[in-house]
Amino acid sequence: TYGKVMKVPKPLPLKPGFALIRVLRAGVCNTDLEILKGYMGFHGVLGHEFVGIVQDVNIDSDDDAQDSMIGQRVCGDINVGCSECTVCCNAHNLDAACSKMSRNHCPNRTVLGILNHHGTMAEYLTLPIRNLHLVPKHVSDEDAVFAEPLAAACRLVEQKLIHYNQNEDDQQQQRPTDRVAILGDGKLGLMIAEVLGREHMARCSSARTTTASDTSSNILPPPPILFGKHRHKLDLVKDSGVDCKLVSECQDANAMNGVGSQHANQYDVVVDATGSPAGLQLASGLCRPMGTLCLKSTCAAGEQFNAAPFVIDELRVVGSRCGPIDEALKLLALTDTPDDDGHDGTTKIKPLHVSKYITKTFPLSQADEAIKCAEEKSTMKVQIICNEE
Repeated sequence: TYGKVMKVPKPLPLKPGFALIRVLRAGVCNTDLEILKGYMGFHGVLGHEFVGIVQDVNIDSDDDAQDSMIGQRVCGDINVGCSECTVCCNAHNLDAACSKMSRNHCPNRTVLGILNHHGTMAEYLTLPIRNLHLVPKHVSDEDAVFAEPLAAACRLVEQKLIHYNQNEDDQQQQRPTDRVAILGDGKLGLMIAEVLGREHMARCSSARTTTASDTSSNILPPPPILFGKHRHKLDLVKDSGVDCKLVSECQDANAMNGVGSQHANQYDVVVDATGSPAGLQLASGLCRPMGTLCLKSTCAAGEQFNAAPFVIDELRVVGSRCGPIDEALKLLALTDTPDDDGHDGTTKIKPLHVSKYITKTFPLSQADEAIKCAEEKSTMKVQIICNEE
């Protein structure tokens, strides 16, 4: 099924602290396609990627800041917490240890376009004001829609899953920077490559500026490697700070784990963004014993799971989901001007040009056609124009 375009009542911000947002553009995500296959059992308006303008707010106090949101262009966090449980209130200070647990993991949450909350493929939506993030004026609508998937990639940095040796003149006391592999050249895999490539360049380059100037100390650690099936997709991130290889280069059908000896058990951190259950098996073969395997894929289909490699190699398996929208917007706001510095104010981060990923746009009246287009293997990103600004 591709869903159905239909008229529904205009939502209202009935709860105090909620805003009514006039949606300008929405993005179609692989998760939307999985929902249409039965993932999460969701029934309602699809979509969780958007940019829109705040049209009305239901103020929960004499808060001028809430009222000032009217007319602002925004993106939003998709998880809507209850604001009352111990997770939302950070009662046990878990946010410090668990990387913003309160933002993502309220046990009573609804999720925009995914769980008990109508989504973005509509003229209007509602979200709590606390979920909203202002879009910088020079970031276009089509770029701003990428804030949510880009934030999902930034989540890997927020979770601190990758170790960077930022004092590499002290080699005896510190382990080297982690070797990282990314599996999958779909939309999310490419976003992850854009983020981790830039993070690697910023962290490692800034570390080198503080070390001795001899030749050996100025060799950067190996960059993350993106394994994918499509050369034309890999070429989209060739300047993002990652090495790109066809996945066939690491595969060996005759090997027990399906991975060739050159790449088997060679990576400290492996990120699976294949969107396929089979990707997990390949990822486990790439990961070194006691390494970290990060799962970024949501998939409705399942297949027989062999836990033996994970137990034998004592792999650490970590899920990774929604990330910091504000950090994603900072990346989207980077320009070619000299003012856009890196983490320490010395290392330039390359601007991120995401419009190259847009295959086609559709009006809201043709949202079902947009879904069909998004399912085609040749499609990168589809956007839906819900309202003109």
